[in-house]
Amino acid sequence: MDPLTSVPALILIGAVAIPAAVYLMLGAGESILTRSGLQRHRGVRPWLWLLVPLLIIGVILLYPLVATVVYSFLDAKAQRGVGGQNFAWALGSDMRSVIGNNLIWLIAFPVVTLVLALVVAVLFDRVRYERVAMTLVLLPTAISFTAGSIIWRQIYTYSPPGQAQRGLLNALWTLVPGNEPVAWLQTPFVNTLALIFVAVWSSLGVAALILSAAVKNVPVELVEAARLDGAGEWRIFRSITLPSILPAVLVVVTTEVIFALKIFDIVYVMTNGNFNTNTIANRMYYELFAANNLGHASAIAVILLVVALPVVLINIREFRAEEATV
Repeated sequence: MDPLTSVPALILIGAVAIPAAVYLMLGAGESILTRSGLQRHRGVRPWLWLLVPLLIIGVILLYPLVATVVYSFLDAKAQRGVGGQNFAWALGSDMRSVIGNNLIWLIAFPVVTLVLALVVAVLFDRVRYERVAMTLVLLPTAISFTAGSIIWRQIYTYSPPGQAQRGLLNALWTLVPGNEPVAWLQTPFVNTLALIFVAVWSSLGVAALILSAAVKNVPVELVEAARLDGAGEWRIFRSITLPSILPAVLVVVTTEVIFALKIFDIVYVMTNGNFNTNTIANRMYYELFAANNLGHASAIAVILLVVALPVVLINIREFRAEEATV
């Protein structure tokens, strides 16, 4: 066994080596400040302590980002420049079905998750067994997307007509007279919806929890005043509850949109992109590790970044606007 991977070695590194390194760094930094006389300048000390974190951020985040952008203009082996050919390929006919699948994810997944999370948050807020019900909704979040995908792949298992159905869904489906087993993961479009359902099942708990917290912060006085004025429940939700929880709704939508853009694990585990279920992130993985085409994979990564960036910026702007009004 490699000594660096043994449990005692990891404990020693985490409990002794890292704290000792931090302590030595602090002592060396203070010594440099004292001997150089720079401690008199208040602006120097913060930058000295921020130097190491900034270097780490540069190595972990900025360098891979810059390298990916550079590789996106190079050939498969990153040996010569090819201009914008990789981006032309990524937006060309070979990727149309992949982009189409991602558009379905971008529309269906956030909308379905948001609607169901709103229903759960509003309805559960009015029942006595809210904690039990919310716990049941949250249970799938304790399972990783990979593990959940394996579970649902078994549930979707298909056997030809006349054979015993090993998949739970087809076993229940064929109990109805006249129903034939359905190849849930092999039938185009149906399989994409089946994969999206798994994603919704795995993500609904967190979205409902965020919206539930927002619903509880809606001013009770406004709701009671609206009811005294004769407003119905739908009118109260549309005119009071929904405007009050819009920041939380934005968080949920932003999270789910970014998740839909980079969806990989569910598709990879359940279909590996076969039967017209491929997505952009799954194709990027194929180009990098199967086709060994660094240029194509990097171009896809850059396109994903460019598409996701406006969503993130809008979210940041809304957060700042909300903070300004507080």
